[in-house]
Amino acid sequence: MYIKRHAEKTISILAKMFGVVMVTGPRQVGKTTMLKETVKDTDYVTLDDPILKMTAQESGNTFLKDNPPPVFIDEIQYAPNLFPYIKMYIDQNNDKGQFYLSGSQQFKLMKNVSETLAGRMGIVNLLGLSMREKYDCDFDEPFITTDEFFSKRRKSVKLFTYDEIWENIHRGGMPALWSNKEFDWQMFYGAYVKTYIERDVRELTQVGDENKFLQFMTVVAASTGQLVNFASIARDVGISQPTAERWLSILQTSNIVYLLKPYSGNITKRTVKTPKLYFLDTGLAAYITRWNTADTLKNGAMSGAFFESFVIGEIIKSYYNRGITEPPLYFYRDKDVNEIDLLIEENNTLYPIEIKKHADPTKKDISAFKLLDKIPSVKRGQGGVICTYDKLISLDDMNKVIPVFYI
Repeated sequence: MYIKRHAEKTISILAKMFGVVMVTGPRQVGKTTMLKETVKDTDYVTLDDPILKMTAQESGNTFLKDNPPPVFIDEIQYAPNLFPYIKMYIDQNNDKGQFYLSGSQQFKLMKNVSETLAGRMGIVNLLGLSMREKYDCDFDEPFITTDEFFSKRRKSVKLFTYDEIWENIHRGGMPALWSNKEFDWQMFYGAYVKTYIERDVRELTQVGDENKFLQFMTVVAASTGQLVNFASIARDVGISQPTAERWLSILQTSNIVYLLKPYSGNITKRTVKTPKLYFLDTGLAAYITRWNTADTLKNGAMSGAFFESFVIGEIIKSYYNRGITEPPLYFYRDKDVNEIDLLIEENNTLYPIEIKKHADPTKKDISAFKLLDKIPSVKRGQGGVICTYDKLISLDDMNKVIPVFYI
C-alpha cells in the first residue's frame, strides 16, 4: 500500500525550477517508492545493479547515452563521477526536470554534488513518515505557533489517545513497519541496523570496528534530547574524541541524527554554544536502547527525552517536506541553565516552544520565554507548550497549550 508523501508536491515544484532534483534521506524511508510514484513516466535505473554500477563508474558518458534523460537514477552515491556529465548535459540543454537522483549516503555524496551541481539542483531531505502522512492528512504547512497556523491546522486534526501517541513513538516512521502491522518490530530494526552499518558505514567510511560503531550508536541514542558531549561519548565507547566527532558526523549527514543549534543571534555571551542531539527515528532509537515495548518506553526513565525527540522530528519533517533543507529551528540555554526547548525564527521573530510529555502544563513551563525580551532587535512571537493534553487552549495572551497532534 502506497502512502502519499507530502514531499511529492515539493518535487514537482523543484522539477520546474531545476534540471536536477535529488532526494536524500536514511535507508528505507521511501525515497525510491515516492520518486517512482511522482515521476511515473520517467525511466528508472538503479546503481544497485552491478552492471549498471560498473558502467556508471567507468564510463559516465556511455551510461548517459544508454540511459538518456529524463531519467531517475537510484543509489547515485555509487557513481559520483556521473555528476560532471550530468552538469554538462544540463548546461548544454538548459531543460528542467531531466535528472531525478536518490541516495541514502549523503556523507559521501554531498561534497561532490555541492561542487559540481551548485545552482542546477533542488534537494529534498526525506525522513520517515510524519504523523500527518500516517493518517492521510493533506495539510502540509511547516509548523509554527501562530493563530493563522492553528486556524488552518484545526480543520484537519485527528485526535489520538495517549497510548496511540506512544505506539507511534515506539514503532517509528519507517513506511514498511507502518503499512505492515504484522511485521516484527525487533526483527525489522535488527536488519535495518545491520544493513546500515554493513552498507553505508563500512563501504563509505573508515570505520574499522563495526561492534564499536554499534556501541557508539547505542550511546548516542541514549543521549537523544541532550547537549552533545563528545568527551563523555568517547569515554563510554572507548574511542578517541576525534573519532567520536567523526562518527557523529556520519550519523548526522546520513539523517540518523539531527543537531539542533543553539540560538546565538545578537545575544549575550552567557548562552551555550553546544548543539543538542536528536535521533530522528524514535523507533530506531528505542530498538538500539532496548525499550522493547511502547508501555516500557512511556513509563521508563527516557520517556521525556523520547517524547521531545518525537516532537522535534515531526516539526523537522514539516519543513523538510516543503523543501526547506535548513529549517529555522534553534534552542535557548544559558549558563544559568535557563532553557527553551525550541525556537522557530521567522521574519526576525522568535516563536518559543516548550515540550512536555505530561497533560497539565502551567505558566511555570513558559517562565523562560521572557528571556527572549532581552535580546535586542528581535521580537518575541506567540509560543506554547506542546504536550499530551487533548485541546488547543490559551495559557495566557501570548501562549497556548498545544496538543501533540496539532504539529
